[in-house]
Amino acid sequence: MILEVADIRIPVGKNAEFDAAIQHGVATVASKAKGFRGYKINKGVESPERYLLMIYWDTLEDHTVAFRQGPLFPEWRAIVGPFFAQPPVVEHFELLVESA
Repeated sequence: MILEVADIRIPVGKNAEFDAAIQHGVATVASKAKGFRGYKINKGVESPERYLLMIYWDTLEDHTVAFRQGPLFPEWRAIVGPFFAQPPVVEHFELLVESA
């Protein structure tokens, strides 16, 4: 399993709108993607305009090829993209160890 971590920054004062948009985008678009296994969204405490979107994928290619190069990605960006203050920083991780 692969963990995608997207570090997202939005403009000041747009939190309520973005909160609704990102939840809607994941529920109605991203969750339909091949290999999608689940997600978490964390919102900054010290920096409330910073969000971490974490999506679990079966494989790296499920995110980078099937989703990013497929028909769902433009739908996703149409929902959340207008709120980006800058392009998100996206990285992928493999699980090394997990507590029980």
